[in-house]
Amino acid sequence: MVEALALKDFNLSTSDCPIVQIEGWDGMLARFELSVSQLLGTALPVSVGETARCADTLIVRVSPRRLWLITEADAKPPQPAIDPELGCSLSLGEGRVRFSLSGAGLLEILSNCIAADWRSAGSAPGRALQTALHHVPVLVLRTSETGCDMIVPRSFARSLADWIAESRSSPGIKARN
Repeated sequence: MVEALALKDFNLSTSDCPIVQIEGWDGMLARFELSVSQLLGTALPVSVGETARCADTLIVRVSPRRLWLITEADAKPPQPAIDPELGCSLSLGEGRVRFSLSGAGLLEILSNCIAADWRSAGSAPGRALQTALHHVPVLVLRTSETGCDMIVPRSFARSLADWIAESRSSPGIKARN
């Protein structure tokens, strides 16, 4: 699934989004994180919203005990062998789609759609933030000052893409960097 929308100052494309969610059990977080870090061969993001890259995989801390391992559409996500005493893993890719958004008008368009302070450290490039777009939960991954990926439920992808495109022409709040 790859679709695209190209406008004067804004681009939106959609693609499949392989994701594996891993979560540590309550009281086992330190052991879980050590185990996962060793399995992946890299340090894990420490706080919610932080990201780390490991080869073709973006590791996103989406909650204190939960990480998402996100790969590109054509890559196979890692399948770490999580010790069931420490936590679990679950594939989420079938239920999600990645929107790749870019352009000079990106922040202004997104300001019409979602509530986020684009000037805060929590939404800076390289960070992830969870919010809602038209009452639907989404994960926004800032890739640059004028780009981001948005992970959205597959069942809402078409309507959310249309909603974003329509908001481009709507008068709204002017985003400030």
